[in-house]
Amino acid sequence: MDSPLGNLSGAGKLDSNQKQQLMEQVKAQIAVANAQELLQKMSDKCFKKCIPKPGSGLDNSEQKCIAMCMDRYMDTWNIVSKTYTQRLQKEKSKMGL
Repeated sequence: MDSPLGNLSGAGKLDSNQKQQLMEQVKAQIAVANAQELLQKMSDKCFKKCIPKPGSGLDNSEQKCIAMCMDRYMDTWNIVSKTYTQRLQKEKSKMGL
């Protein structure tokens, strides 16, 4: 199975600039994967909650339910993400890093 980062067997031979670029690429790939997972989970949960009998279109109540569900899901995700980031920073500062 090929790694999305290519062959990393020579990663120890990279200079600091190349290592930094590699880390930025990894972070970007993780961010994309997280965003895709968030959208998938949000779509699945809101669809199950708001659309009891799928048809050829959405009625007005289903549209409102989907919009409100997605808004609540994003608000909740943002709060959890912000709290998690704050806790990580707090722990990091406790360790003196």
